Amino acid sequence: MLHTMSTTVETVTERSADEVNEEIRALWLRSGGTLSTEQREEYQRLVLEWAAASPHQPDQAA
Repeated sequence: MLHTMSTTVETVTERSADEVNEEIRALWLRSGGTLSTEQREEYQRLVLEWAAASPHQPDQAA
């Protein structure tokens, strides 16, 4: 019998946008304003997490 494993990554706990934003701010503070390649990858991951956690705003008509 062949078994398959899921390749999707599930978040253990969901954080609020505010919590993720604090981590983004801390990353910039630790970096002194210049991100290394590794830090940029972390920043990109955090921004995506922040966007997913942010409340969605309805489109506003101009």
